[in-house]
Amino acid sequence: MPPRDLSNQPCPIRDVLDRIGDAWSLLVLLELSNGPCRFNALRRVVDGISQRMLSVTLRQLERDGLITRTVLPLSPPQVEYAVTDLGTGLISRLEPLRDWAATHQPAVWESRARYDARQAAPVAEGAA
Repeated sequence: MPPRDLSNQPCPIRDVLDRIGDAWSLLVLLELSNGPCRFNALRRVVDGISQRMLSVTLRQLERDGLITRTVLPLSPPQVEYAVTDLGTGLISRLEPLRDWAATHQPAVWESRARYDARQAAPVAEGAA
């Protein structure tokens, strides 16, 4: 098989950021880092995600090789999702971001409030 021509491929950083930068992929990956999970259990713990968006997100993560989908031999059949080795490598790099966000969220909120207050009451230039 001839080597693939990668000259027209997107920037690697942009490609990965497009995946983890969407509204749900990072949250789903981080939840799956705790261990395999079934669809409905994921839907319960990923706050605010709709059934449709969870389905779309899981398909995209599976397509990118970050998670696996296993149909369990139960009646009725059930599906379980788990992180792949590739996904685990990505998660290990994202955990510091999660930790930073958890630690610094109050400071970010305070900064937003100060900024919003300044924008809501602009000082009129030249007013005396």
